[in-house]
Amino acid sequence: MDSRVLCNFYRCTIERILTFYRCTIESILTFYRCTIERILTFYRCTIESILTFYRCTIESILTGCITAWYGSCTALNRKALQREVKTAENITRTELPSMEDLYSQRLRKKSLRIIKDPHHPSHKLFCLLPSGIQTKTTRLRDSFIPQAIRMLNT
Repeated sequence: MDSRVLCNFYRCTIERILTFYRCTIESILTFYRCTIERILTFYRCTIESILTFYRCTIESILTGCITAWYGSCTALNRKALQREVKTAENITRTELPSMEDLYSQRLRKKSLRIIKDPHHPSHKLFCLLPSGIQTKTTRLRDSFIPQAIRMLNT
């Protein structure tokens, strides 16, 4: 899915490309992967600095709003994202957390923050913590609140 939209930005016409998020992530990661390889081979940087670079750029891109979109990803999208993490592991020569681990960590942190804050709009949904919310669609079942409740009840 690729659609092009013309928009004005400070009196300049810019062609904005709207793409499906998986393709956008893959193109960004391909660019960063080449950059990391160049840094490793040409500049002879230490593994620690490359790992810091990974955490600051690639991991932040992958985990941006992960609690909103990872639950509804297909298995194909999850495998593609995990492939990028494996490639980064090969480049940095270290063990990195999987996307599933990152998702569960962020899901737990965010849900605990919502539970602790009584003024949060979603706080009332977490108060009773029902064991299972009945959902008619998988879209709702895979969204943030039902998954957070299931995770907190385990």
